Amino acid sequence: MTLERINPEALARPSGFAHAVRATGTVTVHLAGQTAMDAEGRIVGGGVVAQFEQALTNVLTALRAAGGGPEHLASVTIYIVDVEDYRAHAHEIGQVWRRLAGSDYPAIAGIGVARLWDDDALVELQGTAELPAVS
Repeated sequence: MTLERINPEALARPSGFAHAVRATGTVTVHLAGQTAMDAEGRIVGGGVVAQFEQALTNVLTALRAAGGGPEHLASVTIYIVDVEDYRAHAHEIGQVWRRLAGSDYPAIAGIGVARLWDDDALVELQGTAELPAVS
């Protein structure tokens, strides 16, 4: 199984994402959107960085339960309630990503939204992973 990160020279150099990811010899896992919800169903974390960390932890927990790890993430979409706040904390959010998921980034999109399902949620992460095919 391979995940090839593709960053064409004709596009701006990516920072914190890959422009494209090509998977070969894999099984696809679709990861549901995760907010900063704890095991009791409460949104935790007072700010966007803490909520991002919990949401990413939740995504990685689901991925591990499916037999994968952060290195298998091919694509992540981040839904953001306050884009300016997210941008203001981008460096800290990047540090959280590297600590939990490593420095090989998947294809990532950030989308500003008016609100999320849980009123207290500031971010939601949804992803797709490519795991090695089992023969």
